[in-house]
Amino acid sequence: MDIKPDQIEFDPEKDAINKEKHGISLAFGFVVLNNLQVEIEDDRKDYQEKRMIAFGLISNRSFCCVYTKRGKNYRIISLRKTNKKEMKKWAL
Repeated sequence: MDIKPDQIEFDPEKDAINKEKHGISLAFGFVVLNNLQVEIEDDRKDYQEKRMIAFGLISNRSFCCVYTKRGKNYRIISLRKTNKKEMKKWAL
C-alpha cells in the first residue's frame, strides 16, 4: 500500500492510552500498513463496520494494527507489538 501519514486518523485520547499501554503512537499505523506481512478481517463480533487486523513491520519488528477504512482514510483503533502466539499462527 502507499498510505500517507495524513490519511491516518485516530482518537487523541485513545492514542494517549495506546502510548501508555504499548509504548507507541497510533500515528505509526501508516508504517505497518505500508509494510504488510498479513492482513485479515476481524469478524469476532459485529463492530458495525468492517474492521481489519494488519501485521506489518516497523524497523524490522512485527506490529499488530487494528483499523477501519473510512473513505480514503484509515482510522487506527490499536497498535502494538505482535505477540508470540500471533507470530506462530501467522508464520511471522
